Amino acid sequence: MIKPNPKITYPEATEKPIIAISAGDINGVGPEIIWQCFATPGMFSMCIPVVFASGKVMAFYKKNLQLEAFSFHQIKSIDEAQEGKLNLIQEHMPNLLATPGERTLEGAQAAFASLEAATEAVLNGKADILVTAPIDKSFMVEAGMNFPGHTEYLEHKASGKAQMIMCHESLRVALLTGHIPLEDVPKAISPTLLKDHILRFNQTLIQDFAITKPKIAVLALNPHAGDQGRFGNQEQEVILPTLQELRSQNNLLVAGPFPADGFFGSGNYQNFDGVLAMYHDQGLTGFKSITGFEGVNFTAGLPIVRVSPDHGPAFDLAGTGKANPTSFMQAVYHALDIQKCRTLYKEITANPLKIPKRRERERDD
Repeated sequence: MIKPNPKITYPEATEKPIIAISAGDINGVGPEIIWQCFATPGMFSMCIPVVFASGKVMAFYKKNLQLEAFSFHQIKSIDEAQEGKLNLIQEHMPNLLATPGERTLEGAQAAFASLEAATEAVLNGKADILVTAPIDKSFMVEAGMNFPGHTEYLEHKASGKAQMIMCHESLRVALLTGHIPLEDVPKAISPTLLKDHILRFNQTLIQDFAITKPKIAVLALNPHAGDQGRFGNQEQEVILPTLQELRSQNNLLVAGPFPADGFFGSGNYQNFDGVLAMYHDQGLTGFKSITGFEGVNFTAGLPIVRVSPDHGPAFDLAGTGKANPTSFMQAVYHALDIQKCRTLYKEITANPLKIPKRRERERDD
């Protein structure tokens, strides 16, 4: 059953966060899962959604889903957004017809235009949260997005150090390396990269998930964690020394390296607040096998909150009415949770009490 985190207190009606939503590829399932999400009772009680898309495209999918009694509220700026409605901004959006299931350059261009407009709305402070529907990466470079995916694009736009974290309830899997060829992974792993990602992951778990002292597990790169160097030396030469340094110098609760198969298969992941995988499929295979349709992708390390469903545009399902909106709904729920946690963290750390030097010495003694 999909539901928001009961431990998080959502804002009152007058303080509902505004969520800027990019529609994804217009020929994929993005527009459909947006409609299905906000046609669900209770969604408007938590937020004010604003979708950046062509009204023609959204109307096509609304009719296709037989949601005649439910419509969108067309506006020209976020300032006009209304509570209890699916607000739509189509200014500067390509006025195209949707062709469900077809990979086209025009579909990618519309997706990029929507992403840029939604991202700017959050960066400019007009919206509080960014939720992105799936894109087709194969055409995005030709469409103007010269990045491997959302994560790298948002890192550039928001001037941060992005970290991809897959989330589902208490399971959070971060990636050391992202959208790079598998053959490049061993060369990319270094003590500096590993330390940077673990420190960032630890801070994210504290400020965005309200975990006071996170326990982090680090997966091995090689089979059987290298088996003392027989199957690779990254564990002995890079991972183990870095974890030991982080434990001794930074006082972090970090363990590993664990062989990925046994770690997920045995349920050991349940003993940790976060898991750091060495590469994309190592982390996502275990994650998706456990979470099914309920996982989401959170881009940590940025000054903005961005969450998306953990699946692609699913062209084979587009236009059939069979697309599952669960992951998109979970993305909305997680985004609201994270935004609330981050706001509370900023409030409680804004003016920390200064401990006099004498009391600091007494505490150290």
